[in-house]
Amino acid sequence: MPTVLFLLGWRLYFWSNENHEPIHIHAEKGEMEGKFWIDVENFEITIAVEYNLTPQAKREIKKIIYEHFDLIVSEWNRHFNKS
Repeated sequence: MPTVLFLLGWRLYFWSNENHEPIHIHAEKGEMEGKFWIDVENFEITIAVEYNLTPQAKREIKKIIYEHFDLIVSEWNRHFNKS
């Protein structure tokens, strides 16, 4: 589970066995967690799975993902050896 980013209490990471899935990032903070699909072509984020995420937490983590969109995609490609 490589951690890509740790910011404002959020840990953003990948599961190493999920390379068969589209690009996504997991995020957790305290008792909250979620999985977010990343649509590179349309610069969009969709919540795939969520647990205990408040509306404020959803806004916060989506903002973090958007602000670090290129880094997350780059790290995904690097980790899974994709170009």
